[in-house]
Amino acid sequence: MFWPYYGIYYNRYYMIGTIFVILAALLAIWAQMKVSSTYSRYRKIANTRGISGAQAAREILDSEGLYDIAIYEVKGQLSDHFNPGKKTINLSSDVYHGTSIASLAVAAHECGHAIQYKEKYIPITLRNAILPIANVGQYLGWIAILIGLVLGQTHIAWFGFIAMCGILVFQLVTLPVEFDASGRALTILKSRYLTTSEYAGAKKMLSATAMTYVAAMISTLMSMLRIFLLILGNSRDE
Repeated sequence: MFWPYYGIYYNRYYMIGTIFVILAALLAIWAQMKVSSTYSRYRKIANTRGISGAQAAREILDSEGLYDIAIYEVKGQLSDHFNPGKKTINLSSDVYHGTSIASLAVAAHECGHAIQYKEKYIPITLRNAILPIANVGQYLGWIAILIGLVLGQTHIAWFGFIAMCGILVFQLVTLPVEFDASGRALTILKSRYLTTSEYAGAKKMLSATAMTYVAAMISTLMSMLRIFLLILGNSRDE
């Protein structure tokens, strides 16, 4: 039986969903801690070639004919990213100047994204197409859900829920994009830059990073489940 107060936070289904969200949040925290600890470990181990992340990135890009992509140093830790619009690979200071296994792994990963764009990798094209739709759907979805719940019109809330599912689809498509970029990076590093033992460290580094995307997707999934249970609960009690 639905609790007397119609407010969101008194919906027992919502409270059940909240438990899942908390568990997902704990997973996300664990994944971030795993990345930080793995990075801290392998940033202290220099690669035998003594090459920096920026140097490796430049060599990788040039070998792929991507001479027009510039490499810049940016502030922050693990703030590294590829900007396809500006055609830049932005590396954090530690990665840009560092000669560690971690520096090469991160730099090569970002180069992997650049290569994906060059080859018109389908998942990344699909992800870029989904992103604007997902952003709009998330904004309008929340509005529709709140209106539907306040007015007791759950069909409007269900419409909002469907609209918000776009962000989950976006994150699902992001997973193969990130895994593929890491796979490309590891192949390059193994063939040109790292010894067998160093390669194992780079693989651990990129595997830990990949877990953050998995955790983010699970967190979104649990949030969507909580919303689903909230609307379902209100539907049954109308």
